[in-house]
Amino acid sequence: MTETKAVADPAIDRDWWRGAVIYQIYPRSFQDQNGDGVGDLVGITSRLDYVADLGVDAIWLSPVFTSPMKDFGYDVSNYRDIDPSFGTLEDFDHLVQKAHSLGLRVIIDQVISHSSDRHAWFSESRQSRTNAKSDWYVWADPKPDGTPPNNWLSIFGGSAWSWDSRRMQYYLHNFLVSQPDLNFHNPDVQEALLGEMRFWLERGVDGFRLDTVNFYFCSLGLENNPVVRPEDFNASTAPAVNPYNFQEHLYDKSRPENLAFLKRLRALMDEYPGKTTVGEIGDSQHQLEVMAQYTSGDDHLHMAYTFDYLGGEFSAEHFRKSIAATEAAAPDGWVCLAFSNHDVVRHVSRWAVHGQEAAFTRLAITLLLAMRGSVCLYQGEELGLKEAELSFSDLVDPYGIEFWPEFKGRDGCRTPMVWQAHVRNGAFSTADRTWLPVPAEHLTHAVDTQHEVEGSVLEFYRALLAFRRRHAALAKGSIELVDASGDVLAFIRSHGPERLLCVFNMGAAAAVFTIPAGLTPHGIDCPGVTAAAIDREIDLEPFGSYIGKLG
Repeated sequence: MTETKAVADPAIDRDWWRGAVIYQIYPRSFQDQNGDGVGDLVGITSRLDYVADLGVDAIWLSPVFTSPMKDFGYDVSNYRDIDPSFGTLEDFDHLVQKAHSLGLRVIIDQVISHSSDRHAWFSESRQSRTNAKSDWYVWADPKPDGTPPNNWLSIFGGSAWSWDSRRMQYYLHNFLVSQPDLNFHNPDVQEALLGEMRFWLERGVDGFRLDTVNFYFCSLGLENNPVVRPEDFNASTAPAVNPYNFQEHLYDKSRPENLAFLKRLRALMDEYPGKTTVGEIGDSQHQLEVMAQYTSGDDHLHMAYTFDYLGGEFSAEHFRKSIAATEAAAPDGWVCLAFSNHDVVRHVSRWAVHGQEAAFTRLAITLLLAMRGSVCLYQGEELGLKEAELSFSDLVDPYGIEFWPEFKGRDGCRTPMVWQAHVRNGAFSTADRTWLPVPAEHLTHAVDTQHEVEGSVLEFYRALLAFRRRHAALAKGSIELVDASGDVLAFIRSHGPERLLCVFNMGAAAAVFTIPAGLTPHGIDCPGVTAAAIDREIDLEPFGSYIGKLG
């Protein structure tokens, strides 16, 4: 049995988010209740008992607002309503009520750097250069030869500028052509967007995950971005085949003006005690610097979503460098950690050594829950799901379609959740055809094959989450790296009188960790940890771990 959690009073527990574990739900793929092949809010509500039983603190819903679904909800055409494919506002209210009754807080995506081109604001803005919303989006005149005003590129391919024949101007879109960028230099735009967020705060949501939070402002001068030097090339924001990586994005995002807006946003949040914000910072060249700026003090974002572990290597060296750099850059900031989400290849496929997936999966969640920060778990990772292999004909993601076959897009991590192995579509939907296919290989990992099964990945996740709740040092404590060699990562988590030594073998071969002088750890009952400290040495199995209490 998992622990029963008391429902915290948000008016008192304003700091609940610090060290919280947040379960990300991709609504199209969680549970389809009406049988149309697409997940919906009623379906999510019906599965919230399962989420609460995992032992997480909150859910994060990817966008459910009205949208033409060109980018599957990340192109909003009405910020104050639910898309019919997901249900109604009443369905949303019931979901929030049910979540709160289970002790789960509700965080929703806010996609305000851009809207859909079907939004009423853009429909008005594009009509003329003189209407009331003419400068609510980023418009610019062409160069004398008719080409776009500068060299800025869209993450989804091609120029970031599209021509509008009504205004005889270009508009900016950092993503799809159908996702025009809002003009945050206009105070009326800021006020309107804060009003849209207030609408959801009044409906009882507990926070916002802010999509592409560093894209809100671009330079008014529209200067050309410089070329990235070869030694600085980094493909963490976009796949290596995307020319977006060839520029240093100095002028189209991460602008200093954003800090003043984030203060306005935080002031709004502070009107509602116990609410939180987590910002997604998409910036390969300046991520730590931006994260430090956005989360420092108590008047910006509460926390920022880091990409350090959504890419890169699964190695002790990479993690040591990332932890050290984060602590140096943002000592008073707070990060939100994740290994998988709706935009990247699932971490078991990205990092695991073939034949040792089971050991890797257990080590990965033990490490993730031991690091300093809040944690996001992505639906299905608690089942050990791998990236789905889809054919080109199955793809619906415009990103993957654009860069196929070198980059297959995001559909492989967005396939439907599998609940029952021997039920049609894994019990996700009764439809003849689901919006993305249910992979046959996922069915063997369905919830019903793992629930209350000793040794299953699902039960391991539940046990680890319960273990983290029992140790404040893991949830809210500081972190101090400890010298270790080779594939071993070691650190100390401290909070109040509790100090824990955490040691992880991130390699596929056995390793030995020598306990530094002055430290005397005593092993504690942590699920999956079999190593013991003997004669100042800890013998670690491949992908093994050790957690011990320091006296």
